Amino acid sequence: MTVSLITDRLVLRGLTPDDAGRLTALDADPRVMRHLTGGRATPGEVVEREVLPRMLGHRDRHASLGYFAAEERAGGAFVGWFEFRPVDERHPLDEVELGYRLRHAAWGRGYATEGALALLRRGFAELGVRRVTATTMTVNTGSRRVMEKAGLRHVRTFHQSWPDPIEGAEHGDVEYALEAADWIRAQAAAGGPSGILGA
Repeated sequence: MTVSLITDRLVLRGLTPDDAGRLTALDADPRVMRHLTGGRATPGEVVEREVLPRMLGHRDRHASLGYFAAEERAGGAFVGWFEFRPVDERHPLDEVELGYRLRHAAWGRGYATEGALALLRRGFAELGVRRVTATTMTVNTGSRRVMEKAGLRHVRTFHQSWPDPIEGAEHGDVEYALEAADWIRAQAAAGGPSGILGA
């Protein structure tokens, strides 16, 4: 197992084909999928044939970017995954998308913010990422709180035409963003980056 990041409570590592069952179980929880599919599960065969290969492909192209499995340092329990991947493959460090999907049992414990902050530090301080963005449904207040706690700010609300809209889609989606210069200023004001024990 290749460890990518270690935080106070989490280990973030690259996904592997062995994670298929964990991803399937994660996507089988209607609470987790509420703002993604309206609660519908992703079939296991779709995870193995389509979802996981796509996620692994990002790491093949950019070793320090892509999708990361998150596990608890104490006990190794699977928490979920984080996304930190280029928006434009031609310019991978120009703009990176942040995302996360955690097991319901891990909600409300600050894990999403902890993982997001670690990835932001890696991106801005070590990789030279210029801008980080994140999107979610307008009504997904939990995800929006994580973005705000991580330092991202609301940029816009927009509406897309979905073939099978779910409840809340009529309120649109929101985009949050954080520029490298703003992150650097915030870190300087706070006395420097922290929260990562090793990489």
